[in-house]
Amino acid sequence: MPKYLTAALYKFVALHDYRDLQAPLLAVCEARQITGTLLLAEEGINGTIAGLPDDIRHVLAFLRSADIFRGRLADLEHKESWTEKKPFYRLKVRLKKEIVTLGVPEVKPSEMAGTYVKPEDWNALISDPNVILVDTRNDYEVGIGTFKGAINPRTRSFSELPDWVRNEADLRKKPKVAMFCTGGIRCEKSTAYMRSQGFEEVYHLQGGILKYLETVPEEQSMWQGECFVFDERVSVGHGLKPGNYEFCRACRQPLSPEDRQSPLFEQGISCPYCHGKISEQKKQALAERQKQIELAQQRKQVHVGAKFTPRRKQAKERSET
Repeated sequence: MPKYLTAALYKFVALHDYRDLQAPLLAVCEARQITGTLLLAEEGINGTIAGLPDDIRHVLAFLRSADIFRGRLADLEHKESWTEKKPFYRLKVRLKKEIVTLGVPEVKPSEMAGTYVKPEDWNALISDPNVILVDTRNDYEVGIGTFKGAINPRTRSFSELPDWVRNEADLRKKPKVAMFCTGGIRCEKSTAYMRSQGFEEVYHLQGGILKYLETVPEEQSMWQGECFVFDERVSVGHGLKPGNYEFCRACRQPLSPEDRQSPLFEQGISCPYCHGKISEQKKQALAERQKQIELAQQRKQVHVGAKFTPRRKQAKERSET
């Protein structure tokens, strides 16, 4: 059985004292050697963490029952997956203005979100001819997999979605709008935004794509491709089995097996998407990093490596559930 347990979680709930929660939460996670990222904001908590099973469950119990949270996370839900290796190298407990950045502070998902639809009921909803289906994720995520018939807003970050909604006339051609995302957090916030803009019948996939892939049998699935995830697994398929994509270490673009066969791909250094766009200085640094990774692998050691800034900042900032 795989050794490490990954828990993805989020909850929109008023945490006006969120700044006071950072230090105790960090201390508990460090004591249990947890890796990953947890985000705290006035609107709630969001994150994905990994560690040994008993340690992850200890942290989850702390979130749900510690006195400092005053019962506000008692019904916190999480999704589990298992890996042979830790999917994260470091631990971060960060304070944010929003746990997922839309840039519309008056939108309150805890009060305004659309109608939840369970994964087992999702196929029937999106097969309804009166429904328009919207993928709320970013363009590079949609590029490796989405639901059949879904609209791709071609956003580079979630904060671009409100502009797209305001300018997309097709959204008002059908009476119902269904929205989905990786783990539920972005579509929950986006449906709240839609309702604030006058859309009345708005639905979102409860638990997101990950819950759908975990719950719905592959032979009944309307999902096409793989699902991008914000950790070292890169992508997952039906049953949450690890997918076929890998990160480019220079630009963090998810790379298919075909991309990795390109003559422009160089392991750890460049890929077809960033080839020719990287400075010589950065290429040398990446080449040295790759050399150290290979040496560590030969010695059967874990190489964390130097911190780097990916081309898509939002992919590093979020632990998307």
